[in-house]
Amino acid sequence: MWYGLSSIAARFINYLLTPLLTYNLAEKSDYGKIGLIYSAIPILNIIFTYGFETAYFRFAAKDENKKDIYSTAALSLFFSTILFTAILWINQQAYGNIVGLSDFPSIIQISIFIIAFDALSIIPFARLRQEGRPRKFAFIKIAGIFINIFFTWFFIVYCPQHVTPKSNSIFLLVYNKNTNPVVYVMLANLLQAVFTLVLLGSEIKAIRFNFNTRLWKQMMLYSMPLIIAGMGGMINETFDRLMLRWWLPGNVQYREEQIGIYNACYKLSILISLFIQAFRLGAEPFFFKQAQEGNAPKTYARVMKFFVITVCCVFLLITLFIPVWRWFIKDVYWDGLAIVPVLVLANMCLGVYYNLSIWYKVTNNTMAGATITIIGAAITCVINYFFIPRYSFVASAWATFACYASMMLISYLWGQKKYYVPYAWKKLLAYTVIVIALFFMHKGILAYSNSILLSLVTGVVFTLLFLAFVIRIERKEFQQFPVIGKFIK
Repeated sequence: MWYGLSSIAARFINYLLTPLLTYNLAEKSDYGKIGLIYSAIPILNIIFTYGFETAYFRFAAKDENKKDIYSTAALSLFFSTILFTAILWINQQAYGNIVGLSDFPSIIQISIFIIAFDALSIIPFARLRQEGRPRKFAFIKIAGIFINIFFTWFFIVYCPQHVTPKSNSIFLLVYNKNTNPVVYVMLANLLQAVFTLVLLGSEIKAIRFNFNTRLWKQMMLYSMPLIIAGMGGMINETFDRLMLRWWLPGNVQYREEQIGIYNACYKLSILISLFIQAFRLGAEPFFFKQAQEGNAPKTYARVMKFFVITVCCVFLLITLFIPVWRWFIKDVYWDGLAIVPVLVLANMCLGVYYNLSIWYKVTNNTMAGATITIIGAAITCVINYFFIPRYSFVASAWATFACYASMMLISYLWGQKKYYVPYAWKKLLAYTVIVIALFFMHKGILAYSNSILLSLVTGVVFTLLFLAFVIRIERKEFQQFPVIGKFIK
């Protein structure tokens, strides 16, 4: 719960950057540039960290010598980060050409340092999670996000209004109104990354120059397939912005505006990923520890059930209340609101896939994860390539759903053969179908009226009906819960 609540809080605070940027950036194309650069950074993060976070959890869960594991993993990332940063810096022009921002070298250069600092913090953060120290983990994450938001506000809102050549402000040393605002968005992120690394100082001091070559080779063998899986996952999650930049007809500004609209509406659907990300942070080390227990499959099945119930509720809270959530972005981005339910459903499938993926991690069959993700990436690329020219970002939304749904289905069928888990799949499917039906019923009612009040009241009624139904079906399970169990008779 600590990881979950702290991560949801951190992600939601970070989510406040969406209205701040969409309301204060003068051009939609600038928000499109942000979407482009942040579609490349996660992919490069995968290369810089090469699956060592998961490898660290795996080896720390079964090995008594945790100090050697921690130092070996941290030193490996330290030296590789120096190497990869140098390579990326030398080839920054090629990097800029790929993301379509070669005319903005400052954005490219700052992003390289963001990637480097983020990579250096991965293992120290993993150590906090592995040792069960969520309070410090949460404090550092949330503090870093506040730093990001503050400096984003400072550069994007305060400086344009108060810092002018005539003002003789000291802030003229760091601010130039002629600089593209995306540069300052990136600079705020870089300050967050540096600040975060400073707060992880005690974890960094715990690193010993004790590099275990034999252990490192074993960790590399385990993590190598995770690089492929991670790369495929990032292609599925963020690469569609770059595909829109490459394959959408029209001039550069039009394409970047379409990316800006897609990126803003994607942020609305990512409300569901607040929970999914929080779940992953707490669940991954938990799943590995449970793997040693005899009833691990039953535990995994129970976790899956409550995960699906939760994301179904979140689906209703987002899709039935879009008239509320849409105000998180400026009205010039509302042209893309129709894709939000599709993207929410896609992220539900992704969350289920994260649950299912435990089978290949605990059985050391990480190549299976790579294979599944590659299939998903291929689906993403094919659908986007053929349909972006005609349907723009709508094609990208459906490609995302097709990708994650396929990965979920393949992982389930394959995993049940290799590591059987008694998932209550009929019940879970029924819950999902019910919330989708409620969404279409809500949409059908609103077809006869544009009343915002009717939309909200109907949304509340449908959400409460679903909750009441689930509590009735899962009464015995909920009665075992601490705190809330005593309220369910």
